[in-house]
Parts: sequence; C-alpha cells; structure tokens
Amino acid sequence: MNPALRRVGWHLLVLTLLVPLLYPIVWLAAASFKPSSEILQSLALLPKQVILDNYAALADGLGGVPIWRFFVNSILVSGGCAAANILSCSLAGYAFARLRFRMRAPLFGFMLATIMLPTHAVLIPQYTIFQQLGMVDTFWPMILPKLLATDAFFVFLMVQFMRNIPRELDEAARLDGCGSIRIFSAVILPLIRPAVITTAIFTFIWTWNDFLTQLIYLSSPEKYTLPLALRLFIDTTDSSQYGPMLALSALALVPILLFFAAFQRLLVEGFATSGLKG
Repeated sequence: MNPALRRVGWHLLVLTLLVPLLYPIVWLAAASFKPSSEILQSLALLPKQVILDNYAALADGLGGVPIWRFFVNSILVSGGCAAANILSCSLAGYAFARLRFRMRAPLFGFMLATIMLPTHAVLIPQYTIFQQLGMVDTFWPMILPKLLATDAFFVFLMVQFMRNIPRELDEAARLDGCGSIRIFSAVILPLIRPAVITTAIFTFIWTWNDFLTQLIYLSSPEKYTLPLALRLFIDTTDSSQYGPMLALSALALVPILLFFAAFQRLLVEGFATSGLKG
C-alpha cells in the first residue's frame, strides 16, 4: 500500500475514534450558549439562538459567594496537593530506589499493595482523625495526606524512573562530599523532571475533579471548590439552572486543559522513559 494512503487511513481512523471522545466536551461548550429551555428540548448540537446570559448570570455569584472564589479554592487545593505529592513521592521513591535499609523490599511490596485498598475503606478513620484535630471545613484534610506519600502509583513511578539513572552519578557526588539529601536535590531531582511533571499533572487534574472528598470535608460555601459549586445550582433553587451550570462547567475545564497543554510534552516523555512500558 502507498505510504501516503496508509498515513491518511491512520489519520481517518484516529479522527473517527476521537469523535465520540470529544463529543461531550463540544456539546457542553455549545449548550452553555443555549437557553435553559432549549438545552432539554432540542437534540441539536449547535444552539438555534446563541446567548451570553448563562455566562452573565455567573457574574452575580452563587450562594452569596463570587464565582472567582470557587476557582481560587480549587487552585489552592489542587496546587497544594500537587506540590505535596511531588515532594513526598519523590522522597519516598528516592529511598526505595537508591538507599539501602532493612526491610526495604517488604516495605516496597506493602506500599504497592495499598494500590488495591479502596479509598472508601479509610474514609471514616481519616475523617475521625481530622475531626479530632479540628481541621474539618478546611483545605488541610485534602493536602496533608499527600505529604505522607499515600499515592503508591506515583511512588512507583518515581522508583521506576530513578532506577534508570546510573548509580555512578551518586558515587561521583559522594566523592565530592555530597550526602543523600544533597544527591537527591542536586543530582536526582533534575533528572526526574518528566516523572515530576507527570505526577503534578495527574494529581492536579484528579484533585480538581474530585467531588467526594471535598464534599465530606468542606461545609462552608465560601470554601467550596468548583465541583461543589456546581451542586449549588440544583440544591439552592426550586428549579435547576441548567444554562449557568453548563457555563460554569465549561469554564471549569479551561484551567486543566491549559495545564495539560503546557506540560503534555513532558508528560509523554515521562511515560516513555519511566520504565512503565515494559
């Protein structure tokens, strides 16, 4: 087969598979410009009448809280979780990958086994702990667990990536008088940048879209994140405001799309060189 025709065929196949994946996002963006009555009654993808009232309604705030506050709360929680996860998982990965200590292999296996532990199994104990510490209705219950390297997948990612780094670099640094912390910060950390970016992207996106954890720990509307703010469109009114709700949903996608687009090259590089490919 002609290489050009083969290339065109592959592109057509990829575009065909891409259509059902992108359709919900396109529908959401288009529906945010429709009147509420047309959203439920019309099956057309494009609006018959383009309006900006849905976005204008967001300027009045929601539940007495300005819309920008929900974005700031989500950025603080997601950014804090991403930073905490990078710090704790990279340190834990360095310990498992480069340091020698007793019970290292059993502890690493136990850490990997926690991947199979459902989040709901530890939800009540965690809530009890944070309630006793007086941290309920704050952002700390979402951020503090990330400082304890509780995401075994990202620890495993760091370990796999560090194992590909020659140990001669560690030995050369030790000859220059560097200790373990110095070797980690000056030698290892700059070389695992793709793994760090991968951890940051996935942690940021998962936290940004998290609803259950934020619903359990946050009760004050002024501390709500965007997933909880979307719920207010249904809970605080007699009739659901589908237009403004879809408009806020479309706006909520913008930060994570920009975040992913800015670091997608390093994300692909991280998976290509981390050893997860086999």
